[in-house]
Amino acid sequence: MLNVTDRMIVLPGDLIGGRSNDYVIVGSVYWEGDKAYASTVAMINIKGDVKPMEVQVIPLNGAYKPRQGDIVIGYVIDILVNGWEIDIKSPYSAYLPINEATLKPVDVVTADLRNILNIGDIVLAKISDFNLAKDYPVTLTIKESRLGRIEDGTVIEIDPVKVPRVIGKRGSMVNMFKDELNCDVTVGQNGRIWVRCRNKRDELFVSQTIKFIEKESHQSGLMDKVKAIIQNYKSTSGLP
Repeated sequence: MLNVTDRMIVLPGDLIGGRSNDYVIVGSVYWEGDKAYASTVAMINIKGDVKPMEVQVIPLNGAYKPRQGDIVIGYVIDILVNGWEIDIKSPYSAYLPINEATLKPVDVVTADLRNILNIGDIVLAKISDFNLAKDYPVTLTIKESRLGRIEDGTVIEIDPVKVPRVIGKRGSMVNMFKDELNCDVTVGQNGRIWVRCRNKRDELFVSQTIKFIEKESHQSGLMDKVKAIIQNYKSTSGLP
C-alpha cells in the first residue's frame, strides 16, 4: 500500500509504502523489512500512468512543510491581479490576497498594488489555508496586529528543522536574547528569523549566535553555552 500522494512533502521517518507490483519506490529512503521510510525531508514525485509507477522520494534540503496557523516570513516575488505571490522558502507557492493584506477596501482595477506591497518587500504573515488542490496551495494573511511588512531589523535564514532548537523549551532561547540584550527575535516556522535590537552591532551578534545554535543544535547543554557567549559579549561590550 502506498502511503503518499504526488507532490506531498514527507519528513524523516515518514512511511512511504510497502513493496508492491504496482509501483517502485526510489530515492532518499531506507527499508525496514518490506516498508520504505523517508530518510530526509523530501518531496514525492510519482511518474507514469502505467504500472509499475515510479515513486520518487526527492530530497529537499531545508524545505519547509506549510501548516495552517504557522507564522512565516516571506518575500514578495510577484504582483498578481488580486494580490501577491510570496516566497516562503517552501516548494509550495504562497498567495497573499489583497483582502488579507489591508482592512481598507481596494479597487483592484484602478489601484497600484505596489503602493501596498512591492516586489522585494518582506512580510511577517500567517498561513490561513493550505490546500494542494489550489494553484497557490498556501494562502497567507497579514491582517492581525503583529503581522505586516518588515521595515527594520535583520532577517536571517536557518534550516527549518532547527527552528524548535532556536526557540527553546517554552521560548527559553529567544527569551534570553530579550532578557539579556533587549532584542526582539521573531522566529518564522519556515526558518526565517527577524532580529531587532538597539543597534546593528547587537543585531549582528544575535544573528551570529542564532547561526551557532543552528550549527550546534545536536549538542547537549546548548542553553548554557549560549548564555556564556552572551555574557562574554556583554562583558566585552561594556553592557550591564
